Amino acid sequence: MVRAKGHKILHRLFILMVLALVTVVSLALFRMGAPPAIRIESDLPGIGKRTPVMVTLEEPGRGLGEFKVEFVQGGRVQTLAEREHQPREFWAFWGPRTKTDSLTLEVGRETVEGLREGEGTIRVSAKRASTWLRYPDQVVVEKTFPVHLIPPSLQVLSTAVHAAQGGCEVVIYRVGERSVRDGVQAGEWWFPGSPLPGGGEGDRFALFSVPYDLEDATGVRLVASDDVLNEARANFINRFFKKPVKTDSIRVTDPFMEKVVPSILSMTPQLSDRGDLLQNYLSINGELRLENARTLKELAEESAEAFLWKRPFLQMPNTKVMSAFADRRTYLYENREVDQQDHLGYDLASTRQAPVPAANDGIVVLARFLGIYGNAVVVDHGYGLMSLYGHLSSIEVEEGQDIGRGESVGRTGDTGLAGGDHLHFTMLLHGLPVNPVEWWDGRWIRHRIAGKLGDVLGFQE
Repeated sequence: MVRAKGHKILHRLFILMVLALVTVVSLALFRMGAPPAIRIESDLPGIGKRTPVMVTLEEPGRGLGEFKVEFVQGGRVQTLAEREHQPREFWAFWGPRTKTDSLTLEVGRETVEGLREGEGTIRVSAKRASTWLRYPDQVVVEKTFPVHLIPPSLQVLSTAVHAAQGGCEVVIYRVGERSVRDGVQAGEWWFPGSPLPGGGEGDRFALFSVPYDLEDATGVRLVASDDVLNEARANFINRFFKKPVKTDSIRVTDPFMEKVVPSILSMTPQLSDRGDLLQNYLSINGELRLENARTLKELAEESAEAFLWKRPFLQMPNTKVMSAFADRRTYLYENREVDQQDHLGYDLASTRQAPVPAANDGIVVLARFLGIYGNAVVVDHGYGLMSLYGHLSSIEVEEGQDIGRGESVGRTGDTGLAGGDHLHFTMLLHGLPVNPVEWWDGRWIRHRIAGKLGDVLGFQE
């Protein structure tokens, strides 16, 4: 009886051992790692100077092993990256593993030795997790990109570009067919180009400004780039007139702040109350000023692709200039300096609540309360050129309305950060405040703008 039981136990142990051996052999034969999913992607359609290429691998089973990323062109192979991961053993169903990995590589002339025009291939080779008995072939995925290393052609056609600090100008030029973005880069500001009406294929023009705080015109370049970010650059300013920023001091008083701060806070819910009159004023003069500047820049993105004007811009008649363009103001409170900001427009004073004429033909794109400007109107004149009318006591136009030169946009006032009844007027180019004096001058427009553009503007002095 005991011997029979012993035989049964041994038999069962033998079966268990056989099953275990079969399981181990089966795992060793069949539990290889799955082929990893490999993606090679780029936001650009080809490879240029420095093209970001994203490589992603996924294997959620036993996990990733070693992989390598190479660039292949002709007979040349260059390793761009190598990584090594440790997958789970074939017998393990738990424990650490790397299921996904991704990396972004900059591929281009500056990172690949001997890169040439034509085509190039990104190749990813990834090893699959093996077993004791089987070693599967590695997975190889390739993606071929066009390679462009030569920037688009760029030719300056204007022969006399004379720009002043804080002022505007226009440049005429021609780009090659591979150009997808062109215009003028002036410091941090970008002034996009547009097709030249009546011009040939590739003929372009760009209204631009040398920003009021840019003292050196060497920071101004004409730029044309292709779809893989190869850039052609050209100098084009023949003469530059430096106009240093003027300085001024403004005394801030409690009665003034008590007048302007509560009304602005009530009309600007996104601005938090700091619980202190001076701190509220400083947040309006600084933070809200920046927010208003961003709004004006965003408006320019929707500017009409047309010249909406044909005559010189009007200055509000019978006014006294109280403050000019680009005054750098130091704000004093109780004889100590508390802030510094730039006044980017003309303050024009007349009688109280005097009618304010539109400086030129255009489309009203803003007619509402605008922070430091109080009740304000912005008129679009096309190709990013706009005029701004601030501190109005009343607004007499609506957004989207066509308006003619000389028609009233509203009445002067003291809303926003205004100490008394006046008009704050400025011209804007793609959101950048520019000196209005040039645009009030018909002779300047004829020589500097209309003379280059020809009959397309139809300018009438």
